[in-house]
Amino acid sequence: MLQNVIGGLQGLVDHMMVGHYVGYAGNAAIGVSWQIFLVVQVFIGSLFTGMGVLVARFAGADEPDKVNRSVYQAFLTALVVAVGILAPTGYLLAPTLLALVNATPAVSGEALPYIRTMFVFNFGMMVFFMLGGALRSAGDARTPLRLGIWLTVLNVTLSAILIRGLGPIPSFGTLGAAMGTVMSGATLALVAAFKLFGGTWVIHIHRGMSWRPDFGVIRELFRFGLPAGIQGVAMNIGGVILLRFIGSLPSSAEAQAAYSVGYTQLFSLVTWTSVGLMGATAAVAGQNLGAGKPERTVQGVHAASKISVAVAGGVGLLFLLLPGLLLGVFGMDDPTVAAFGVQLLAFLGVSGVFVAVALAYTGGLQGTGDTRGPLYISLISQLGLPLALCWIFQETVGLQAHHIWLAILIGHITRCLLSMIRFRQGAWRRIEVRI
Repeated sequence: MLQNVIGGLQGLVDHMMVGHYVGYAGNAAIGVSWQIFLVVQVFIGSLFTGMGVLVARFAGADEPDKVNRSVYQAFLTALVVAVGILAPTGYLLAPTLLALVNATPAVSGEALPYIRTMFVFNFGMMVFFMLGGALRSAGDARTPLRLGIWLTVLNVTLSAILIRGLGPIPSFGTLGAAMGTVMSGATLALVAAFKLFGGTWVIHIHRGMSWRPDFGVIRELFRFGLPAGIQGVAMNIGGVILLRFIGSLPSSAEAQAAYSVGYTQLFSLVTWTSVGLMGATAAVAGQNLGAGKPERTVQGVHAASKISVAVAGGVGLLFLLLPGLLLGVFGMDDPTVAAFGVQLLAFLGVSGVFVAVALAYTGGLQGTGDTRGPLYISLISQLGLPLALCWIFQETVGLQAHHIWLAILIGHITRCLLSMIRFRQGAWRRIEVRI
């Protein structure tokens, strides 16, 4: 949880500085770029989800060699997919992808260099997230926290210099935020790789192990991870289409800026902690199932959901009581943008509680290897239902911003209820790893 909160400060600082030095078009550019980029990133992240299932299960069963082998094979596969396929494809398709979200010319001009930089050079950040997930699944949550602190400090420092400029270094504006992100990620990935080969971590890559692709392990990575990847892609495609609906509003740039700050940044105060708890729950669930203690898996999920509700409830009160102050931190002083933002935060103040509980139960499902259940749930609650509601509003009463915010809330409530039902069915108790 702490690592996610500290790591999330990177995006907050980028949005704050871009909002003040570039304007709301820069905020909208970062928001739409991240929404598009996440469609690709979560697919690679699916390998890490599969890796987390294997690592937690083998750690619980006290099989360290299989833990190390799973991590190395995940790294090898992610390298081929990210650098060999997704980087060049993303660079070439970036203009088309921006056109899909109805970005205005001003927003597209800021977003294109940003998103191309992220597509081509962000593998270092992915390595950092992979190692962090592997260490947590193996039981070491403190090392990723320390690395995350250094990453955040380095990222904030570089972004502060590159966005506004310093001395002979020119101001890169919105592009500077992307440059700071990829440079800090690459630096930390090199440091983490050195430590990984040094033998001081709970996970150790050494010369005596096989360096060849192990298709048995890779098959299991995709068996457990691919449904999570499709889930993430579907959710982010839903986000891209939501941005397209927002782009059809009369004040589209202002609405997209409010969405980028309110949903992708301020709402992260809920998702940072909830995703952290989801990862912790997945590790506890997988380790205990591997150790033959499924009842402790259930206890872990219940404990995580209670903590999530407490955190999300506190953040929700801030959204309801201090929306103007929170938006002002990002330079949201345009009256139209501020009005959209206050309205959105009112919906998100309620929505956060349901998202928090849903993620706790998702962690329990994914950690035990049930990655298909969350996929089906996301297709219904994060893709089909909200987009159908937006379309119905558009075709009947005329789409307004508050209709989109309402569709998001209803989708989150549905995801929460379905996740709880799926976990309580107990099919995860019978999932086996075949290596």
